[in-house]
Amino acid sequence: MKISREWATPVTIGAFGLMAVTGVLMFFHQAAGLNKLAHEWLGWAFVGGVGFHAWANWGAFKRYFVSSAAGRGVIAGFAVLLLASFLPLGGGKSAPPPVLAMNAIAKAPLTAVAPLTGRPVESLVAQLQGAGFAVSGPQANLASVAEGREAQSKAMALLFGGARRD
Repeated sequence: MKISREWATPVTIGAFGLMAVTGVLMFFHQAAGLNKLAHEWLGWAFVGGVGFHAWANWGAFKRYFVSSAAGRGVIAGFAVLLLASFLPLGGGKSAPPPVLAMNAIAKAPLTAVAPLTGRPVESLVAQLQGAGFAVSGPQANLASVAEGREAQSKAMALLFGGARRD
């Protein structure tokens, strides 16, 4: 298969356009529909297009590594930024905010969870017991009632209106 500028460059340009637009939308939390999915999966077209483009333009491409101090400097700068992007922020690895919220709800007594659901605690206790969870009373928490992530997710879905039936 001959790598040709005739198609490698247009693939690179088209994929760059897609990545730029969806990336900017995601950055400003304006992504809709399939934007995020397209950005993640069609990004592979960008990676492939750039690879084919570099192959088709190998002479000019390698000049940036061999005879251009500015080119080497820019490439090295981005390599350093890439390495720095793997460093943890805030002194340690923290869970994403939704996971932190779910953990807080799982550890809170049902008396504290009830106002979040808009229902009385007695209703929550009865609903959980009706679904087969062993609830000792209103001071129990979901972590003790439902062991493991799967069971806790099922209990939360039940309490917050998105009951899962397995």
